[in-house]
Amino acid sequence: MNATQRTALIQRIEAELKGNILPFWIKHVVDRERGGFYGEISHDLVVDRAADRGALLTSRILWTYASAYRHYRDPAHLEMAHWAYADLVKTHWDSEFGGLFWSVTADGRPKATRKQIYGLAFGTYAMSELHRATGEQEPLERAITLYRLIEQHSRDRRHGGYFEACKRDWSLEQDVRLSAIDLNEPKSQNTHLHVMEGYTNLLRVWPDPELRSAQAELLEVMLTRILDPGTHHLGLFFNETWELRYPRISYGHDIEAAWLLTEAAEVVGDPALLARVRKAAVDIAETTLREAIDSDGALLYEGDAKGVILTHKEWWPQAEAAVGFLNAYQISGDERFLTTAVGLWDFCENHLVDRKGGEWLRCVTRDRVPCTEHPKVSFWKCPYHNGRTCMELADRLRAMS
Repeated sequence: MNATQRTALIQRIEAELKGNILPFWIKHVVDRERGGFYGEISHDLVVDRAADRGALLTSRILWTYASAYRHYRDPAHLEMAHWAYADLVKTHWDSEFGGLFWSVTADGRPKATRKQIYGLAFGTYAMSELHRATGEQEPLERAITLYRLIEQHSRDRRHGGYFEACKRDWSLEQDVRLSAIDLNEPKSQNTHLHVMEGYTNLLRVWPDPELRSAQAELLEVMLTRILDPGTHHLGLFFNETWELRYPRISYGHDIEAAWLLTEAAEVVGDPALLARVRKAAVDIAETTLREAIDSDGALLYEGDAKGVILTHKEWWPQAEAAVGFLNAYQISGDERFLTTAVGLWDFCENHLVDRKGGEWLRCVTRDRVPCTEHPKVSFWKCPYHNGRTCMELADRLRAMS
């Protein structure tokens, strides 16, 4: 890719971010009457005013607009970030026991009051980013509070890693699932991945030695417990002593982990650890390229040891894979990874961007038929994956010049 092609690609990516993704959420999702955001909006942009909403969506919106403000200094992005932060603190923060509620009702009353560590990790990630973008001290203090709550109540000092959830008062929770499709197991790849992500961002702005040590230990868990060095896939669910409890492979999580691991090791600053992580990131990318990239350049959804099982193409794995493969190219110089990353972005532009209603589709079938039954905005459908991908790709492409 020459300089002219790289510049043209950056312009396409940032046009999508600034012209579609970021304006959509400001225009359609802010609840001016009750505060916060609507919990669900259909593909046809019909608002479900009764839908529950979660700290997860608000945190992801906060991260997206704080990061956008850090990149572009647009006052509209800062206003949106402050709106999300106010919602997170006023509505989702548990003033009695600390931490964040998993969900609230549409009008902001606590509903699922358990402390899902995945949700606390995203709160840490988002509040750290607001401090990073603005220098405001209160978001940093709250991010540190969430980190300390995770360490106090979730960290497994015996077998390593982090447990999934606690009750509101931090006592033992029996049902720790993130959603109905997840297994009720005490440890998951998904939670560890995003605790690591949150700790990375906090460590950038708060270089605390204990945090750095916790993050280094978490990286060891990711490399030695969750990542299978033989297959270069990450397990999804585990019991307390790290026995794998589920045979499926999430190709999107694999390639997302590849670049998040690299970023985490870079911030920790241990050269030996970083070298191990970079090798693992390239191995994961090589395996994902061989097993899960379809003939149209997109990433298939899920498989097992025998091959692909689910063939639809969701928005978030495509977005994360574009960054994951570009990261692998930056490490290895292997042009196949660059070509794959660009192809994934092309697929997103051509088949996932909703030119009529705005934002991105949740998914398309393997034959690229839009899955319009899925909402455009929901508990899980957010601007963080595709918004972050735009900023990451643009940053990395500029760094290559």
